[in-house]
Amino acid sequence: MDLFKKSRSLTAAVMLAAVFTMSISLPENNATSKTGSFYQEVLPARTFSSLKIDAGNTKWFLTEKGLVSFDGVNWKLHNATGKLAPENIKGFALESGNGELSFWIASPEGVIVMAIPAEGGKEPVVYKAENSSISSNNVLSVAAGKGSVRWIGTDKGIAGLKNDKWLTPDYDVLYPDPMFKDFPITTMATSPDGDSLYVGTVGAGVTRVQRNDVDAITGASSYAYWGPIIIPSDNVYSIYISADGMKQWFGTDGGVGLHIGGSTLDNWEAYTIEEGLVDDFVQAITEAKDGKMWFGTKGGISVFDFDASEWTTYTTENGLLSNNILCLGTDKDGVIWIGTDSGVNCYKDGEFKSFR
Repeated sequence: MDLFKKSRSLTAAVMLAAVFTMSISLPENNATSKTGSFYQEVLPARTFSSLKIDAGNTKWFLTEKGLVSFDGVNWKLHNATGKLAPENIKGFALESGNGELSFWIASPEGVIVMAIPAEGGKEPVVYKAENSSISSNNVLSVAAGKGSVRWIGTDKGIAGLKNDKWLTPDYDVLYPDPMFKDFPITTMATSPDGDSLYVGTVGAGVTRVQRNDVDAITGASSYAYWGPIIIPSDNVYSIYISADGMKQWFGTDGGVGLHIGGSTLDNWEAYTIEEGLVDDFVQAITEAKDGKMWFGTKGGISVFDFDASEWTTYTTENGLLSNNILCLGTDKDGVIWIGTDSGVNCYKDGEFKSFR
């Protein structure tokens, strides 16, 4: 397989704007007559493409309007200092500490790190190739685990920042510089300790890097359809790592791949519409508190009981606002949150509620 196909260039500009927050309260006495659903026509955005849940159980969504939060009562649109033009944001990571949240935002002009709330008009930090160890300003994805390592994926390589120290790349043999230009990064996820990073790509499957003992980034392994493993497609759009790190789920445009353990070549399974998926294009993955896996696809949601090998399907006929599921997350109360191109659903006590 030729690892150096024609690259795809991504260009855009960063726009700085003044702080603006729009708060919307959702009174529950405006429910519609549809059984099991609660609708409001007041959300500050329509397309909810990425989701993070903070330590206080507030839900944070990336939308076409920018960052939107929901604390259980109010929806807020955060157009804070350092906010990018929404169409230029490629994803974000979330960290909490010292009474504030830090957002690590991937953009074509570097990594923008901004805090909410911002104190005294505090400007964001912008990491670029010229002032950091990232190899390109075109940042495609960011990830942060429970440890102190933040991972930054660009179209020319992977960078890591541990506390305030940049890690030294040492993976050129396995992942040469043009790798991620020819096979763009689509998604990233960390191991529970934050020291290993799984990188989903278009065309080269999944790659893995890790921090070694001398604070360098080492190429660990590559999982691809053309290798001796079982993965439905080399185009990977979502990754979920179990809390113990032992199960790695990879959503592709051909189904789901599951890898168990740490040995690259062993213990692989693949799941497609033949096994029970409602659609093979898997864009989001989360795990419910009961251990069942939720897969968001372009055709609805499939829930997989791994122990019982049973599948359940949910679509608009069951209360979803759209079958195009863009993001999923499980909050601290066990509620499943679902971002779509037509608003937000949540699933609690066997019932879908809807916000749009």
